[in-house]
Amino acid sequence: MAAPLHDAPLSPLKTIAVVGLGTMGTGIAEVLIRAGREVIGIDISEAQAARSLAALEAATARAVERGRLTEQERADALARVRTSTDLRAAADADLVVEVAPESYEIKQQIFRELDGIVRPGTILATGTNALSVTRLAADSARPERVIGLHFFNPAPAMKLVEVVSSVLTAPQTVAAVTDLAVELGKEPVAVGDRPGFVADGLLFGYLNQAAAMYEAKYASREDIDAAMRLGCGLPMGPLALLDLIGVDTARTVLEAMYAESRDRLHAPAPILKQLSEAGLTGRKSGRGFYTYDAPGSATVVRDALTPLDGADLTPGRPVRSVGVAGSGTMASGIAEVFAKAGYDVVLAARSEEKAQAAKARIGKSLSRSVDKGRLTAEAAAQTLDRITAAGSYDAFADVDLAVEAVAEDLDVKRQLFATLDKVCKPGAVLATTTSSLPVVACARATSRPQDVVGMHFFNPAPAMKLVEVVRTVLTGDDVHATVREVCVRIRKHAVDCGDRAGFIVNALLFPYLNNAIKMVEEHYASLDDIDAAMRLGGGYPMGPFELLDVVGLDVSLAIEKVLHREFRDPGLAPAPLLEHLVAAGCLGRKTGRGFREYARR
Repeated sequence: MAAPLHDAPLSPLKTIAVVGLGTMGTGIAEVLIRAGREVIGIDISEAQAARSLAALEAATARAVERGRLTEQERADALARVRTSTDLRAAADADLVVEVAPESYEIKQQIFRELDGIVRPGTILATGTNALSVTRLAADSARPERVIGLHFFNPAPAMKLVEVVSSVLTAPQTVAAVTDLAVELGKEPVAVGDRPGFVADGLLFGYLNQAAAMYEAKYASREDIDAAMRLGCGLPMGPLALLDLIGVDTARTVLEAMYAESRDRLHAPAPILKQLSEAGLTGRKSGRGFYTYDAPGSATVVRDALTPLDGADLTPGRPVRSVGVAGSGTMASGIAEVFAKAGYDVVLAARSEEKAQAAKARIGKSLSRSVDKGRLTAEAAAQTLDRITAAGSYDAFADVDLAVEAVAEDLDVKRQLFATLDKVCKPGAVLATTTSSLPVVACARATSRPQDVVGMHFFNPAPAMKLVEVVRTVLTGDDVHATVREVCVRIRKHAVDCGDRAGFIVNALLFPYLNNAIKMVEEHYASLDDIDAAMRLGGGYPMGPFELLDVVGLDVSLAIEKVLHREFRDPGLAPAPLLEHLVAAGCLGRKTGRGFREYARR
């Protein structure tokens, strides 16, 4: 009697067929041939198969130029690949990886044909990131041999591979594919079958929110992208990334995610449908959110939406001296930034001792810059000399710009603005560094709301290049222009946005962090796997849980609550696990325990 299929021994995965030789299929083929595997590349288009071979030749030639391959290794690698337009060429494969278009009809047709071609022990892997692996497996004659193998683009460079099991996948199949990923030099993350898996499940919700933000004309495409690059250290802004991925692909993934989650944050923004149906699918078509110099090009060219240099012709007010209110890390960092740029700075706090302590902190920061060779000792001394510490806000009587950086508490800020209204001279610009509170509430605490604006610096202020410039409906044009000019002088990149919760960065960042917490609550993936997925698959400098513990879980919860209260979207409600940890006093690194435990200093 024949052994049941799930007991059939698995062959070593030496010969691998790749079905679909677009960008991703070609990238996977390159990874495989460079790792010593025999590759059969299959595509219905002979021309596409030829383009794929040419791309492999060019990629391996670049690797030789960069010293990553020898000429002999390149020749050997290219000898390990052959192409065909016939699926029957996969008959001898130990593993077949399909990366055909994201369509059940197309993928199921491929799997049905492969069932009649390949050996009983052959594993069939789908490269989908949007469709159900379970549904594809159920339609196959060998469901226990069907698995998801999700590489990230560009496959040769990206370390992450998501290994996706359905309830039908045999453990030996998972083990064989996981071992292969490790042998390829990748970092496999085991995940269950749901649309988007880990990395895209978090990434596409964020990209969708960015598209909706742009569609609402809240901020320009350039400002949204710059804000997320400079404010979060991301390699690309969300709209540029949507163009790279393909607007149509993103829409497909989001449709699949929304069909399962019914979370409005996953409902594709209407602009994605409009661009897709107009054929404006991003780089591949030459136009998406941006315009490119040719289809397939990465070079952005000017179009009707590109901002003109110096478009704001409103003259600003002269600023020679700056007052900074507060004595914490943010206040001292902002004072250091202004003093380095040549401004005379008054650093005022509620007492002389607090102000002097803040100035001493700046002195230490400047000394570190001298030690690292970023600043001369003379420049550091001159910078510190420009800062006057004061124990009363009366010292702001002559400043041209007053910047508050006190506690993130609306009552405290309102009280301070009422004081600034009394002590600052007429015409002085009054700025708040709030990250989540309404700027207009600070403005209404004064008799001159037209002079009040938001200047949201990021921590640490001396290092972070971004400033979100927040206009209220009452802010004067000349006040806005003043702050933009000041940002240029202090060498910060200013982005414009309106006065609503979260501005650009926090409104996009914190729902993503909240969704990561929900994944853990639902036991879908572990903290470590989620952090690894976003660092390796999304290019994030930190995983979401690393970042939450650094920011502080109490701070994160407060921002989540503000966003939920403002937008009233159920998907923005803070994850219960976040609320429980805060209630337990587990606030992150500052308390020694948050999502992870830290050694006490």
